[in-house]
Amino acid sequence: MPEAIEIFPWNKNFETGIAEIDEQHHVIVSLINTLANRLIYEPDIDLLNQTFSELSDYAVYHFQCEEAIWLRHFSNTSYLETHKKTHISFVSSLTNLKEEEETESLQTVFEDLLSFLSKWLAHHILEDDMRMSKVILAMDKGFSFDEAVKRANKHMDGAMQVILETTLSMYETLCKRTLDLHKEIIERKKIESGLRLASSVFDNTLEAICITDTQSVITDANLAFFKLTGYKREEVIGNHIATLKSGLEDKILLDEIWQELNTNNQWHGQVQSRNKNGELQSEWLGLSTIKDEQNKIVNFIGIFSNISSLIKNQVDLEYLAHHDALTQLPNRMLLADRLEQAILNAKRKNELFAVCFLDLDGFKPVNDTYGHATGDQLLCEVANRIKQIIRGNDTVARVGGDEFVILFNELQAVTECEALLDRLLTGISCPISIEQNNHCVGASIGISLYPNNGETPESLLHHADKAMYEAKRLGKSQYQFYSPAIL
Repeated sequence: MPEAIEIFPWNKNFETGIAEIDEQHHVIVSLINTLANRLIYEPDIDLLNQTFSELSDYAVYHFQCEEAIWLRHFSNTSYLETHKKTHISFVSSLTNLKEEEETESLQTVFEDLLSFLSKWLAHHILEDDMRMSKVILAMDKGFSFDEAVKRANKHMDGAMQVILETTLSMYETLCKRTLDLHKEIIERKKIESGLRLASSVFDNTLEAICITDTQSVITDANLAFFKLTGYKREEVIGNHIATLKSGLEDKILLDEIWQELNTNNQWHGQVQSRNKNGELQSEWLGLSTIKDEQNKIVNFIGIFSNISSLIKNQVDLEYLAHHDALTQLPNRMLLADRLEQAILNAKRKNELFAVCFLDLDGFKPVNDTYGHATGDQLLCEVANRIKQIIRGNDTVARVGGDEFVILFNELQAVTECEALLDRLLTGISCPISIEQNNHCVGASIGISLYPNNGETPESLLHHADKAMYEAKRLGKSQYQFYSPAIL
C-alpha cells in the first residue's frame, strides 16, 4: 500500500483540555483516517465489515468512558442526557449505514460512512465535548456549576462561534477535497481532464488561493485572491506574501505559523490585513505545505476567506444581546458579568465598591399623562445624566422600566460614594424639557457595599434593592445604605 494519508488531520484546536477525552478522540480520528485509506487503495467487503466492527466496538468503549467522566460533573443535569442522545444517535446512524451495503455500491457505502464520521466527529468535539470540557475546567478553578456554564456559553458564542463554524465548514470541505484528490492520483484516470478541472476549481472557487515557494514568494494565485486584495496579477506574482498581506508581518504570529507548519504541515487562524485601498478586513487563513517524493517542502498553499461581515454581524448581535435597546446602557446580562469582574477585582486589590439600586420617583405620572414616547425620552435623558456623573471605571445598567443599577468601583472610602450619590440626586432632579413641557422626577437609591453587605452578586443586588425600598419609605428622592436593621 502507498504511503498513508491523513484525510482528517488532528490539531491543537481539537484539544479539550481533558487528557482522557483527547486520547480517545485521537483513536477515533485514527479510525477515520484508516477508513479513508481503505476507500482509496483497497475497498472490499471484508475491509468494510472490519471497519464497522472496529468502529462499533470502540464507540461503545469510548461512550462509556466519556459518559463516566461527564457523570462526575453533570449528574442530574440536562447536559448529560442530551450528550447521551448524541451517542445513541451515532450508533443508530452507524447501523443504518451498515445496512446500505445491501442496496448501494461498496464505494458509495464507504464514502457515506466517511462523510458521516468526519462531520459527526468535528461537531462532537468542537461543539458538545468542547463546551462541556470548558464547564469542567471552570469548575476546577472554583466556579459554581451555573457560573461555569455561563462562562462556557459566553466563550463559545459571539465572534468565537463564527470561527468555530468556519472551522467545521473548512474541515468538511478539506476531507472531501483531499479524498477526491488522492483518489484521482491513485486511479490516474483522464489526467488532462483532471488537470483542467483542478485549474477551473482553482480559478473559480470563492476562496482566495495563492501558492508560494519555500521563501514565501507568490508563484500563482486565483481570481478570488486578486479581488480580495485589490491587486492585479502583475502586482502579485513574484512578491513576498507579507507585502500584500499586512497581517502576516507580525513576528509573534509568524513564529506561531512556522512552528505549526513545521510540526503539523498546516496552520489556520484569523488574521487582519489591509487590501490595496487600505481597508482593514478580517480573514480566515488556512496554510498547508506541499512536499515532493523525498518529503521535502516545495510549496505552500494559502486559502483566504473574508469573514469581516460575519464578525461584524456577530459583534452587532452580541452588542444587542448585552445592551438595553432604548438607552443603549448595559442590560442585566452585561451587568452580571461586570458585577462578577468587580468582585474579583475587589478581592484581588482588597478594595471597596458599591452596588446602587436606583428607582425613579414620579416617572409613572409622566408616562401615564404624556404617553410612552415622552416616558422613553425622559428615561434616555436620565440615562445620559447618570453617564455624565459616574466615573470612567463605573457601570450603569438599566434593569427594568425605570430601574437602574450603578456600580461604583474602586472606592477609597464611603464618603467618596456619598459625594457621587449627592451629584446623582441633584442631576436627576433638574427639570427635563420634552416638547416644551418641563418634567421633574427624583430618585430613590439603595446602596450595598462590598464586602460589608455581601460577597456575591445576588446578595449585593438583593440588599441594595431592600435599601432602595427603605429610601422610598423614608420619603423618596434620597439614598439609603443597607443595614441588617432594614426589614
